[in-house]
Amino acid sequence: MKKAQERSGTGGRDARSGTALELLVHGVGGTTPTEMLDDPRTVRITGDHVAAVFRRTEDADAESRPEDYRGRPVPEAYVWCNLTSGNGTRALWLLLLPFMVVNIAHWMRPAAHGRIRTVRLYGLLLRLAGLTLTVLLVAAACEVALDLVAWQCAGTRACAERHSWLGFLSPALSEGGWWSTPGRRLALAAAVPAALTGLLWYLSLRTWRAYESQQPMDREADSEDDPRRAALSRPGFWYGRRLVARLRAAHTAAGLLTVAVGVAAPAARFDRRPGGPAPLDTLGWALLGAMAAGAVTVAAVVCRRGRSERLIDRTLDEHLVRRLPLAALLLLVLALLYGGWSRPDWTSDGRLSGNTAFGGIALVQGLLVVALAVVAHLLHRSRPDVRAAIRGLGGPAVAMLACALGGVMSGGVAQRVADWMDGTGTSLDGPPVLLTWQASVIPPLLVVVLLMCAALALHTLRLARAERDAVEGDHPGEAGDPGRTRRIALARAMATLTDRAPLLVAITSAATLLLGAGALVGALTTGEVPGEAARGTYAVVQGAAQTAQDLGSWLIGLGFILFVTWGRRAYKDASARRTIGVLWDVGTFWPRAAHPFAPPCYAERAVPDLTWRMATWTRATGGRLVISGHSQGSVLAAAASWQLEPSARRRVALLTYGSPLERLYGRWFPAHFGPDALASLHEEVDCWRNLYRRTDPIGGPVRLPGDAGPAVDRAPLKDPLTYGRTELHPLPAPILGHSDYQADPVFAEERGRLLARLRPGLPAPRHTGGAAATVPAADGTAGDC
Repeated sequence: MKKAQERSGTGGRDARSGTALELLVHGVGGTTPTEMLDDPRTVRITGDHVAAVFRRTEDADAESRPEDYRGRPVPEAYVWCNLTSGNGTRALWLLLLPFMVVNIAHWMRPAAHGRIRTVRLYGLLLRLAGLTLTVLLVAAACEVALDLVAWQCAGTRACAERHSWLGFLSPALSEGGWWSTPGRRLALAAAVPAALTGLLWYLSLRTWRAYESQQPMDREADSEDDPRRAALSRPGFWYGRRLVARLRAAHTAAGLLTVAVGVAAPAARFDRRPGGPAPLDTLGWALLGAMAAGAVTVAAVVCRRGRSERLIDRTLDEHLVRRLPLAALLLLVLALLYGGWSRPDWTSDGRLSGNTAFGGIALVQGLLVVALAVVAHLLHRSRPDVRAAIRGLGGPAVAMLACALGGVMSGGVAQRVADWMDGTGTSLDGPPVLLTWQASVIPPLLVVVLLMCAALALHTLRLARAERDAVEGDHPGEAGDPGRTRRIALARAMATLTDRAPLLVAITSAATLLLGAGALVGALTTGEVPGEAARGTYAVVQGAAQTAQDLGSWLIGLGFILFVTWGRRAYKDASARRTIGVLWDVGTFWPRAAHPFAPPCYAERAVPDLTWRMATWTRATGGRLVISGHSQGSVLAAAASWQLEPSARRRVALLTYGSPLERLYGRWFPAHFGPDALASLHEEVDCWRNLYRRTDPIGGPVRLPGDAGPAVDRAPLKDPLTYGRTELHPLPAPILGHSDYQADPVFAEERGRLLARLRPGLPAPRHTGGAAATVPAADGTAGDC
């Protein structure tokens, strides 16, 4: 604030001058300040290389020349794309995709008032589901390093001969070398999953410091007596340091304990054989008991109350954050010593107990998803929302997909490593049977998805044919062009596919749950891969099982290869990294509340940035500010507006275009962007106008309840701007869809109306009783607000 006053001479003169600010916020995929400000000469006025506010060079000292900006605003551009698509390390975030998806599911709970315990149970179930994903990832690393490499391949002469780097671990090739005993091989291989756990801990800590350590502005908590008060207006919403640190400690401990069990359990089973050494048997039981106590402690930490949002929570559970991972690390060291103890008669044969481990994880995940669906249904039924995705079951459906994604990634890694290690396909037993069953359900699941896509494509074509009459009706008196009409109608029809995404997600999730349950039952009851389990049945059944097994193995391998290739290309190619950045733009908007190893929340940096910029401007100038957000930028603009002091919030006008606020966020995240929340934002800012096109697959109307809707949403913009060739447009105008809203004259018109409404000093009167206030437009006409 002081710097702003120094640049302008005096704060009072700025307030009297009426200088206005237009703060532009870009959407997904990012852009450059040059493109946003339409000027090749730009200068950074605040911020750093990650996220910053830019102006045109000629506007850098606008505050000192208020007379030059009497009839126009000072344009500024907030550029945040480097938060999600900066350097090459962002490509590594692809490995964290299941964690990101389950974290998104946490924020999809239905809106409910007065159901505090049920809401907390919803969050608890998601945190437990996130914990199972961490255990699944580390268990997959254990399966590869401990079972396939150290136990099976190093213990088999033929496999060890094909991989000479395993010679010192092979009892046959090393002639009984020190590392050749099974326990020591497992202890050495445990370095891989332990290092993976340590890497996840380090990345979570490092990204938190880089992205999420920006403290919001200090302000008093808003009153929560009003049930329509948006949760995003709470002072501590964008600062979840305590929870993330607590979950990070718990998940790190869970990963280390998983590795410890993977090393100690085979040794303990060997020691429990008749005639085994009693001291080692006792030590094994004690060590496994300590690990069980550690697992209970981890679960208890995860089950503790989640986020504290009413106040900025700067406290930290230092003893828990430090001691829990250290205790788990100590147990891992003891497990390594115990497993590596000399056992001359111990040999490795068959598989480790991966089938039981992966089966238990899959069973727990399925039960958590079912329980989550019940809780979500109860919340939705208490306050039904007809626009909520999948009738409030969006969270459970997405959580199911997160678990399935984790299973596919785990199975893909294990299957590819097994194929690589066992070149002949005969010397190793391979990965657990359950992973093969899970791979075998991929083909039928793809059939379901393809049938759904075909049905949607057919429906889209029918809708496109029906839209042709509407397109011609929008352009009366113009010569018809059948080809042009078909393209416009098809663009409108394809834009509606976004509204049918909940149906596709619901069917895919339900099919995944049923097929996954069938795979679990088949693996545990038969103990054989699908092709062998179906042997002796009807020929068609046996053929289908063998085909699904072979095709599933091929598909999961292909998916793994494409996954690695995509990540490698993104690491080296900035354009590919920007494409992946679009995924992070949408998926990492929400704070890490269910999983601490998810990619970092860029909004915990972007929202405080925008809040500070808007607050300092309104204080220094008396308040003439229009925050203009496109696509995902409109979501950031709304979140930042909620974070302002109520008095400053009333001095801000909001202009959104191509906005997914209601169409995507309102439907999928009804507790935070539902009708009550958006209506509250509309009442609290000075004015809000929203622009959209029928050809836009992302943006849409805000659809506020009651009489407030028309005051926000303008009628759909024309797209294309002209149907045929005209004097002003001699060449065919493009179909813009989601882009180039500022090219439409309506954009400048609406911005002019907002600026005309805003006045220095006190904000304009709000409308009351649901009636929209009439304000002068830039051209002298009347506009709604």
